[in-house]
Parts: sequence; structure tokens; C-alpha cells
Amino acid sequence: MTIATTVDTVCADLAAEHEDLDRIVAALDDADLERPTPSPGWSVRDQVTHLAYFDGQATLAIVDPEAFAAGVRRFVADPAAMMAEHLTHGHGLGVEGMLGWWRDQRGRLLSVARGVEPGTRVPWYGPPMSPVSFVTARLMETWCHGQDVVDAVGAVRTPTARLRHVAHIGVRARAFSYATNGRPAPEGEVRVELEAPDGGVWSWGDAAAADRVTGSALDFCLAVTQRRHRDDTRLQIAGPLALDWMEIAQAFAGPPGEGRRPGQFPIT
Repeated sequence: MTIATTVDTVCADLAAEHEDLDRIVAALDDADLERPTPSPGWSVRDQVTHLAYFDGQATLAIVDPEAFAAGVRRFVADPAAMMAEHLTHGHGLGVEGMLGWWRDQRGRLLSVARGVEPGTRVPWYGPPMSPVSFVTARLMETWCHGQDVVDAVGAVRTPTARLRHVAHIGVRARAFSYATNGRPAPEGEVRVELEAPDGGVWSWGDAAAADRVTGSALDFCLAVTQRRHRDDTRLQIAGPLALDWMEIAQAFAGPPGEGRRPGQFPIT
């Protein structure tokens, strides 16, 4: 599946994703920020802090790549320390303060992202990306960390066409999923066919491929962002290549994620 989009259109989708999660957080009490989320050791506060902090880092990557690179070097030297340290930025903030900070950081990001020249390669914690891919990655992060908040507070979030961006990253990250696990990606294609929220079909890969992943776009996005174990979805996974990939599928950057244990979110 080829996604034809521009920085402006994906920024609009990212802004809508921001607003969707903002609505959920704004309805919480300050005490709700301490609720544990399915990510071990992470509270609702930590999830929003993570988004606000890295939206700020994304802005820095665009406006001052050298300063951003210095931060990447610190991260590479001690990733665990940096990940723990960045969460302290949200300490002591109530819902209003958290949202005020995040709104400021995400607003700055959208403003600078819309002005990036199309041919620019924006640095990040992995390979540099095109402006469209860079903003799309922030949308994926917003959606999947938002899912942790949704699961923690029992909120309802309706799937939208924006899942197409998350699914696209999930498919494109197949080789990365192997690399981050220290394994070479096997040869051969996996066909992915997903039912979109509007009832349409999104597809990637050779239509004749024997290895296939089919099901709802929501289930696929939950699986590749490791917000659900594949056994807790209705995905149909056929063939050794597809099964092997979905064991380790990871759409986000960084070392292998812990994922979710089977049965943590039983199918209803």
C-alpha cells in the first residue's frame, strides 16, 4: 500500500490524534495521573510526560540538529538513565499543568514541522527520516502511548482512518523488528490485508504471497505497537514467515519491547 500524503496532511492527522487523547486526559482528576498503565512501572502521568518530552525533542531535532545529536549521544551512552530521567519532568504537575505543558510542546512541533523542506532528512534516535515519516512516527507514538492511557482509565476511543499511518509503519518496520532482536530478516514477502474502520481494505505486499496477516486494522496496530499480544487479537496469521514476524513485530524505535503477556486483554 502506498500512502500519498504531505507534511501538512499528516500534521493535521497528528493534531487530531493529539486532540483525541487530550479529551481523555482532560476528563481525569489529578489523582488519576498516578493510575498504573499496562506498561510495567509507568503511570498515566508517565505516558503523557513521555509524549510531551519527546515532542519537545522532535522540535529540537528540526530546529537544532547539533543540540539534538548531543542528546542522542547521552542516550546511547546510558539509555536506561535517560529514559528514567525524562519522566521526572512531569513530577508535581496536575492534569491542567500536564496538559498545558504537552499542548505547548506539541504545538511547537506542529508549527516547525509544517515548515520543513520536503527533501530534508530529520535526525532521530534511529536513521534520519523524511519530514512525512518523522511526523508519522510521532502520530504512531501518540496513538500507542494513548492506548496505554485508555486501557488504564477505561476510556473509549473510536478507531479512525488515522490508523492507516500506524499500520503502514508497522508493515515497513518488519526488517527493523528483526534487526532490533539481532536477527537477519528472512527473505520472502508477507501479505497484509486489513479491514479499515470505514469497512474498506488496506493492503501491503504481494497479493499472491502464501504468508499472510489479515484482520482489523485496529488489531494489527495493537499488535505491532505491542499493546496487545497477538493471541489477544482476532488477527489471522498464516505461514511461517508471518508467524515468525508477528512474534517480534515492533513499530517503535529502540531495543526489543516487553510487549504484553497473552491473556492480559482477553478478547470480548
